Amino acid sequence: MKHVLVIRLSALGDVALMAPLLHDYAVANPDIRFTVAGPPLLQPLFSGMGNVEYLGMKKRQSFIKIYKVLNSLGVDTVVDLHKVNRVGFALTLLRLRHLFNFNFRLCALRKGKFTRWLYLHHLYRHPRKPQYQRYDEVFRRAGLRLAPASSPVSTTLSPWRGIGSEVIIGVAPFSQHKGKIWPWENICRLVSMLANRGYQVLLFGSKEEAPQLETITNDNVKSLAGKQSFAEELDIIKKLSLMVSMDSSNMHFASALGVPVVSIWGATHPDFGFYPPQQDRDNALVANIPCQPCSAFGQKSCRYGDYRCLAAITPEMVFKKIQSILNHNANA
Repeated sequence: MKHVLVIRLSALGDVALMAPLLHDYAVANPDIRFTVAGPPLLQPLFSGMGNVEYLGMKKRQSFIKIYKVLNSLGVDTVVDLHKVNRVGFALTLLRLRHLFNFNFRLCALRKGKFTRWLYLHHLYRHPRKPQYQRYDEVFRRAGLRLAPASSPVSTTLSPWRGIGSEVIIGVAPFSQHKGKIWPWENICRLVSMLANRGYQVLLFGSKEEAPQLETITNDNVKSLAGKQSFAEELDIIKKLSLMVSMDSSNMHFASALGVPVVSIWGATHPDFGFYPPQQDRDNALVANIPCQPCSAFGQKSCRYGDYRCLAAITPEMVFKKIQSILNHNANA
């Protein structure tokens, strides 16, 4: 086994969740060449891994086009961490292409049944297996191994970050779905509390979200939305003392870079398996009201119309958690 293809074409957070794990496998297997097929945007997240190449692939492609690209790589092993139809069809063709190549291996993620687990979670509150562990199982089924003393993910959080004694806090207030977005008035209140405390606050978001973020900027609060490339944003995230995020890709970007994250959860739940392994579970703020969680990915509308799961988490609660983490890290 000399060339391993790892596929995860979306979503951004799931690809970022996989990055530290791939780093560990690449370090433990320096004689193996890894190629990652993922969203073009995330290439900088995998830079600096000596035996890892990144292949940017758009998710909206025909399975024939995906097959042609993958077949041209000449890989010996495929680790499919996506397992969607278009990738599956492409890999079926690739498997047929290597029908008589007994050294060729193809291992895919076992997704399980979200709907049934949702029901059981409401009854018994049994956590679902973390996603990074499920990724790790696919690597192991492909014949890859970590060093005996290694954990599945070795990335650790820095005890202190920032420039000198300055505390720099990132705030990423948006997500893809409304069920995962904290009320805007709470964001404004929290940012004001942080700025009044003397912390430097950096706001993260897309180009489309930039006008809304600009309305709360001041001398201590700066918006980076739409102003930097993704690689430049990652360099800035590395310098943060802490990130405040929703259940979104920014939580995973910061975690992959070893930055502590205070995450705010609404329609979804950390026990769905998508919580970053580098983060302390106590840093995930969840209201834990009877109707929560109601969705695996946050796309369902609130049955009450008020998203009370998110409204129940106050700016004071988030500020208190931030202070606790900063004080602990400063004394570490």
